[in-house]
Amino acid sequence: MKGETAVEAYLAESASWDRDRAATAQRGERRAWVVAAAGWVTAGLAVVAVCALTPLKRLVPVVIRVDNRSGIVDVVPALEGKASVSQTVTRYLLSHYVSVCERFNLSTAESDYAECGSFHTAQLNAAWYAKWNPGNPDSPLNRYKDGTELDVAIQAVSFLDRANGLNDLAQVRYTIAQSTGGGSMSAVPWIGTIQYAYVEPSSDPAVRRWNPLGFRIVAFHRERLAAAQGSPADGTPPEKTVGVTPGVSPAPAGTASSTPAEGTLSEGAAVDASTSRLRAPVDMPPAGAGP
Repeated sequence: MKGETAVEAYLAESASWDRDRAATAQRGERRAWVVAAAGWVTAGLAVVAVCALTPLKRLVPVVIRVDNRSGIVDVVPALEGKASVSQTVTRYLLSHYVSVCERFNLSTAESDYAECGSFHTAQLNAAWYAKWNPGNPDSPLNRYKDGTELDVAIQAVSFLDRANGLNDLAQVRYTIAQSTGGGSMSAVPWIGTIQYAYVEPSSDPAVRRWNPLGFRIVAFHRERLAAAQGSPADGTPPEKTVGVTPGVSPAPAGTASSTPAEGTLSEGAAVDASTSRLRAPVDMPPAGAGP
């Protein structure tokens, strides 16, 4: 009897030891799975963190351009293809305005004169009239009547942000190349600072043909970047030139100007290049009448 009791006790103790060992193995397996899952979660979070930080560590190449003639250094804006439509259109209108107003060709002088005036305020048109008046010795009609031509090449258009948050200023870099009757050419670099605004388009069909969006030049200031050998391409003195008459400040954007004085030029005026006479502005249609 004692032998059987000892055997049963031994078997019971052996079974208990085996159960304890199985329970220990199960607990270790569960801990291993928990640790492995935590490791995978940590690795996944690390990958997500690295991916989120990648845009902050990328290198952005910047192209710096140096003008071979004047030594002016500027940064070439990168083409991202994400510019808003308004900025893209404004960039085109600024380039078009400078090209039309700064060039001269006797065969297209009348059209260029009228088209440039369609972008001006009344104050700028007064200065525009004074510049082109045949009675002015420096009028392009007098200075370039020998067949001299001025060609404009736009280099860059940059938008400037004001401290008050307004975005109505831009700088246009361009060159003016003068070709004489003998075929010689001389190019001079210029920079123009332009204040612009969008107003209600003109009711004059002739003006809307050139300026259908109501793009208005409020002020235009240009400066020659470097002195060239000989005289400048457009014959102006080396000092700064401003596109408004002295003592006349440009009207604020979007505000109506007073009636121009006698001799000023309102919207739609044109020049007759063949006879060197300024024509009267195109009559505005009556109120309520269609174009």
